[in-house]
Amino acid sequence: MGFDDLHSDVKKCVNLRLCNVSGCMTEILEVHADHPSFHVVYVPGNPGIITFYKEFVESLFELFGGTASVSAVGYAGQTEKNWEDGKLFSLQEQIDHKMEFIKGQNIKVPLVLVGHSIGSYISLEMLRRLPKKAVYCIGLYPFLALNLQSKKQSTIVRIAMSRVLSATLSFLVASLGLLPRQVLRLIFKLSVGKSWSNTALEAGCSHLSQYHTMRNVLFMARTEFRKLSETPDWEFMRENQDKIAFMYGIDDHWGPLKMFEEISKQHRALLYQLKGGDTHIVSLY
Repeated sequence: MGFDDLHSDVKKCVNLRLCNVSGCMTEILEVHADHPSFHVVYVPGNPGIITFYKEFVESLFELFGGTASVSAVGYAGQTEKNWEDGKLFSLQEQIDHKMEFIKGQNIKVPLVLVGHSIGSYISLEMLRRLPKKAVYCIGLYPFLALNLQSKKQSTIVRIAMSRVLSATLSFLVASLGLLPRQVLRLIFKLSVGKSWSNTALEAGCSHLSQYHTMRNVLFMARTEFRKLSETPDWEFMRENQDKIAFMYGIDDHWGPLKMFEEISKQHRALLYQLKGGDTHIVSLY
């Protein structure tokens, strides 16, 4: 399929629902095909606020012309309401949470796992546990290892590793939730959401201004940094190279081009450069 063919007139409404996954109330975005050939399970980055990705889920469904169902799974503890009474969830617990979601669904067709940022790492771990059910794993701007050259990432590491700083920042961000919604939207738009859609801005206002959400974002980040300080499992990627593809951008400090180059060295790679010259795909084979 060429890039010019990646469009469709097939449209369906995306459904947002709450799902009990191993006792954790979880936000799910989904759209079901009438006769799916496969099922896409999407794992977001951190924050795992799933409503942020509404347009993306719609686009995925349309991209496949109604031949695939799509489920986007939010993170435990990062819901609009404090369903888990402030419980904090680690990276490993979020991986287990996504596996429990799949186990609880009656998915009879093959799975395609798609992850963004740390969601790419989670998707790889899911691929490891689902060797027969999952037929492909796609990492979008994957966060697979610490980027010690990034000053921004180093700052986030210092905050996340400090319980005092994490709690203080979470309190300060949550206090913004007391402001009128239009003022809060403006703050998000001028700070972190300059390129965000209206849907994404609303998701940020409703979720990131919650103390329990910010605490979970930073606690999960702490466990991410500890785990991703280890060397990536190149052997597993080589063994499953026909099932894995990564997409990198030139300006993403979570998935820098240095990592793109390292993957290219570790594997025989088929490299593409998309229109605009700023996005690279590594398709392992």
